[in-house]
Amino acid sequence: MTETSAALSPGPKSPSWLTRNVKVLCGVSFLQDAASELLYPILPIFLTVVLGAPPAAVGAIEGAAEGAASITKVAAGRLADRFARRPLIGAGYGLAALGKLLIAVAAAWPLVLAARVTDRLGKGMRGAPRDALLVEGVPSGRRGKVFGLHRAADTAGAVVGPLVGLLLYEALDHRLRPLFWAAVIPALASVALVAAVRDPRPAGTATTKAPRTPWRSLPRPYWRVLTLLLAFNLVNFPDALLLLRAHDLGLPTAGVVGAYAVYNLAYAALSYPAGALSDRLPRRLVFSAGLLFFAVGYLGLGLIHSAWPVFVVLPLYGGFAACTDGVGKAWISTLVPDHQQGSAQGLYQGATGAAVLLAGVWAGLAWGADGHLPLLISGSIALALAGVLPAAARPRAAAR
Repeated sequence: MTETSAALSPGPKSPSWLTRNVKVLCGVSFLQDAASELLYPILPIFLTVVLGAPPAAVGAIEGAAEGAASITKVAAGRLADRFARRPLIGAGYGLAALGKLLIAVAAAWPLVLAARVTDRLGKGMRGAPRDALLVEGVPSGRRGKVFGLHRAADTAGAVVGPLVGLLLYEALDHRLRPLFWAAVIPALASVALVAAVRDPRPAGTATTKAPRTPWRSLPRPYWRVLTLLLAFNLVNFPDALLLLRAHDLGLPTAGVVGAYAVYNLAYAALSYPAGALSDRLPRRLVFSAGLLFFAVGYLGLGLIHSAWPVFVVLPLYGGFAACTDGVGKAWISTLVPDHQQGSAQGLYQGATGAAVLLAGVWAGLAWGADGHLPLLISGSIALALAGVLPAAARPRAAAR
């Protein structure tokens, strides 16, 4: 090839699954998660130590927040199948930024409750529309990579956020409240980046290509998988309680933030490989592997009696999120037709979020002095489900 012809040759192309929206939404999620996770690991400590909230309030706050998100996810999923998705995504990230601002000014834990509910309402509003746009034009056999990459970018923000928070915590003489103000900055940047998302549907008008269909029309395999995943999430309580357990084991605030960053580093590093693997193997097997990681994490935290093993257990627990979060969404996306993607994702994310709400409530009430009992209960149930899921979720038709 001559020098001239080489200059005229097109450059390397992105893979067919790596669309503009995948790239932009990965950036949006990175910024938003950096903001969220900057404050998330210190929130249980802020609530219990600074604001004087009991441990049960931590579980109730996170449960209520997930419950609010659950209701919104279902409604947003329905809207995402009929209307433009970018306005829903922008509004969702905007509410999340507002929630972080409210935490920064909170003087009592009930305002933190309102702030977390606002934040999670935003998450519920953006989740299904965003996930529907992520798979727009992407073959079903590549969706594990799409969701794996998105979860990796999202969780990379969850690594950067706590590390920035830790640096600020040390630089600001161990004061917690300024960290919440710092979290507002990347949250607002994520809202601005949503403008670069391409939405094939015009804003403000219903699409004529996607008729409004009832939930009962969703395929039977979808309902079977949804039921199984819903059962698991009844023992999957909010991670805030895991961080509270780490603090109870003797980790100082900086240690809790560091351990959480290590957890998210493992989560981010494993998310894309797990998603890509789910494009080659049955997704129920990859998801079941995630349940094994969950069992190791919960049983480990329930059984250890000193602080240093937390830095071993939490990275292993990161394998759970990597093998289930994006993989679960990819799994759901392949069970329904394109015109029902929003409804299917919204109902899946909403129903499992409601289960996490219930898990947060019962775990918070059963927490006791150190929280080891609910951890052991959940870990044992997850271990049993890991053995049952591959057979129970086996497709009865040719679909995976």
